Amino acid sequence: MKKTTMENFTRGIRDGIPIMMGYLAVSFTLGIAAKNAGLTAFQAGLSSFLLNASAGGYAAFSAISAGAGYIEAAIMVLVANARYLLMSFAMTQKVAPDVPVWKRILMGYDLTDEVFGISISHPGYVPPAYVFGAMTVALPGWSVGTFLGVIIGNLLTAELLSALSVGLYGMFIAVVTPMTKQNRTVLYVVLISMVLSMIFNTVPCFSFMSEGIITIVLTVGISLAAAILRPIKEVRE
Repeated sequence: MKKTTMENFTRGIRDGIPIMMGYLAVSFTLGIAAKNAGLTAFQAGLSSFLLNASAGGYAAFSAISAGAGYIEAAIMVLVANARYLLMSFAMTQKVAPDVPVWKRILMGYDLTDEVFGISISHPGYVPPAYVFGAMTVALPGWSVGTFLGVIIGNLLTAELLSALSVGLYGMFIAVVTPMTKQNRTVLYVVLISMVLSMIFNTVPCFSFMSEGIITIVLTVGISLAAAILRPIKEVRE
């Protein structure tokens, strides 16, 4: 039975609450970086609301701290967030053809790793209302956490901050794990991605590549190989 828009929106809020809690914890460290760059709590919270990305946020605050120009800062953020271009391309296959452009733009605005994870896990086409529901709680969690990080972040110990940052990775694993149980190909892709990611980040000959470039190279390469070797038959409602 097809769900109504409100039902999809409510389900998106439900699935977005764990993401919000993870963002609220992890973004404390981003708030500390913002404070060290000279931003106020309001400026940091607004920046995180407009740029809901950990790597991009750190790149932006690092550029501000270093006194970089606007163009240089924009390029740094673009490189750090380049992986979201790939996620947006992938999401076009999960959105129904009749979804208007303005809804697609709004969905792309907050297409973070975790929101992307729960969206592609949705059976069939993902309803825009579901994504909007997840965004409704996830996005404020990130900006509020950054805001609080500026105010009280320095009161937390390094051990606690480290523990908080690990929580987001655990949440993302929880999002991906059910898919690996349902599809063996996804399991193989995840395992291969983990091994290659470790190699690219530890072998000295790859040290010239930034984390963003490594993510893009591995994503494109592994996805292309999986699409060629184990293509998924299209199923439409």
